[in-house]
Amino acid sequence: MSLTLDPIHLGAVRMDLPHLNGPLPGPRARAAIARDAQVVSPSYTRSYPLVAQKGEGAMVEDVDGNRFLDFSAGIAVVAAGHCHPKVVEAIQQQAARLIHMSGTDFYYEELIALAEALNRIAPGDTAWRVSFGNSGAEAVEGALKLARYATGRDKIIAFLGSFHGRTMGALSLTSRRAVQRAGFGPFIPGVVHAPYAYCYRCPYGQKPDTCAVECVQHIENTLLKTISPAQETAAIVVEPVQGEGGYIVPPQKFHDELARVAHENGILLVFDEVQSGMGRTGKMWAADHFRITPDVFAVAKGIASGMPLGATVARAELMTWPPGAHASTFGGNPVSCAAALATIALLERGLVDNAARMGAYLMDRMREWPARFPIVGDVRGLGLMLGFELVRDQATKEKAPAMRDRIEELAFERGLLVLGAGDSTLRLSPPLVITRDQCDFALDTLEGCLTKVISEA
Repeated sequence: MSLTLDPIHLGAVRMDLPHLNGPLPGPRARAAIARDAQVVSPSYTRSYPLVAQKGEGAMVEDVDGNRFLDFSAGIAVVAAGHCHPKVVEAIQQQAARLIHMSGTDFYYEELIALAEALNRIAPGDTAWRVSFGNSGAEAVEGALKLARYATGRDKIIAFLGSFHGRTMGALSLTSRRAVQRAGFGPFIPGVVHAPYAYCYRCPYGQKPDTCAVECVQHIENTLLKTISPAQETAAIVVEPVQGEGGYIVPPQKFHDELARVAHENGILLVFDEVQSGMGRTGKMWAADHFRITPDVFAVAKGIASGMPLGATVARAELMTWPPGAHASTFGGNPVSCAAALATIALLERGLVDNAARMGAYLMDRMREWPARFPIVGDVRGLGLMLGFELVRDQATKEKAPAMRDRIEELAFERGLLVLGAGDSTLRLSPPLVITRDQCDFALDTLEGCLTKVISEA
């Protein structure tokens, strides 16, 4: 099925597809943006002038009544869609009963129930313990602290292109963009970075089917024998699918070798599942695709469909730190826990499966784009964590960030919300509730944008 860019169906405006009232941004949006410029931190990155007012499912309406199809899901957060009625009901009921009590000092059943649920759905077959925070950065901070505490070692290996958050520990692991680190040093000591398995742009010039996983060999043969000695290295922290770095899916042997090196050297393997977890990849965790069980993993974003919540989940035998060693006043807030429990129920009752189906449907058409559009260099992803990389030349693979940004802008003007990742990649990370018609609209829109950008070149 192919839908036109004017989403009119049988003479009526369809509520599940975009509808624009006029040029963007509208008058109320312009006024809000002007107010924002006077009082809000200029460090925030706004790719286009969307001023959201309400959302439902995969649709977002702005303050001028323009309706957009959200293929960013609030930066991969609203797993169950915007304002899913089951999540809203859980939030409202919990807010009427108990908003806050601080799970670090008292007990309440919602926090216990969510820890039990995470234990049940976690990758692998092992017992887990959970420490709650408010965000992905806090979840990573907890993993970093636990790795050092549990091993008695101080050094950490992370990866180039990674994004783990902006708090000081998480930022020390992050190596995505210079602007994210500039002016904030010195960072925590003991962190070193290795190349990620970015096969489209392999730093060693290898091909996935014939490489010897040189990126892991660099860790084993160089880092562990020089600046991060094995006996001093607490953890290897890795995104199983790299998110902000460009939605990069590494080959199976990368994770196999990484797990082997970690195990043989007594190093903890920490997965950052903040963006890739909670069903986004068509399985509950990206780890499930690679059949790897990490020692510790961080989860946030999609866990509570928009409510602030993060969790550090670790093998039970590792999380033995004493009372007071790590805690968070608001972590595991009762309302956020209720939203998370409702979200997990929805994921298990069909949304993870829908992510797999709709992701495959999108990929079936997208994988033809490099042959159809000379500025598309690579298409990759799992489930509804999909990306396509823009290049100026497919042979040289010269990055095309300006073209990527132009497509992002054109998509917004046509009612589709997408965001960039990496230097020249556009990511597709819609809510897991999207339909085939919505996928068709997104594909038609992006193909129209690609055609337009090619004509402008």
